[in-house]
Amino acid sequence: MDEYEILELVKDRYRTGLIKVYHNFLLNDTAIISDVSYKHSYQHNPSISKQVIGYVYNDSRTRFVSDLEFPTLIKWNIIFYIYLYKKGYVATGDSPLGPAPLPNLKYIIYCIASITQYEFKDKLVIELVDLDVAANNLNLPKIMSSILGPKLLSENKMNILAFYQIVDLTRSQKLFAGHTWYDASDIVSRYFDDNERELSKEVFKISEAYERIFRPYRVVYDTKTWKSVLV
Repeated sequence: MDEYEILELVKDRYRTGLIKVYHNFLLNDTAIISDVSYKHSYQHNPSISKQVIGYVYNDSRTRFVSDLEFPTLIKWNIIFYIYLYKKGYVATGDSPLGPAPLPNLKYIIYCIASITQYEFKDKLVIELVDLDVAANNLNLPKIMSSILGPKLLSENKMNILAFYQIVDLTRSQKLFAGHTWYDASDIVSRYFDDNERELSKEVFKISEAYERIFRPYRVVYDTKTWKSVLV
């Protein structure tokens, strides 16, 4: 499947209610299952972890326009957890990503909708990001190696301190038009959610950097006709 076919698949599963709130997995046979179903299946068939090619995050009740406009930037923790699972680590505790690495995971797919924002009323935003492309543009492989050193893949349980060191180093880079990830997310939130329109020029520059770093494939659907629309 190419990116467009994946988005159309996700749209069709969304409209029929088959994509659950928050955590879902796209398998290589085109099935999309919830994290609960995935964990249950894993108990009987551990090889299912190798069948996962996409993580589908579904938030259909957001109150924030910034979530709809810049999901990868605002939902910052997702890409870090997903990338670590792809590289062979698992989080300690009860993680929605399950008990095993996801070595063949390629895509993060965001399904974002709002019932409170007028301009996005009856709209569904689906945005797909290629995990390896985004990780390389964020320098994640180098940062992981600098933090983990010779411990890289010596054990697959990710120490929470090491995880947040990786996150902090990555988000502290000034990759977004001279802004760190922290500052960029704050600026777009203030512009879209707090109506600070004087930030429009900075938001435009951050948007260009966002496109360059994450290379998102994005479609907005009208949920009455289920056709793609411009917003």
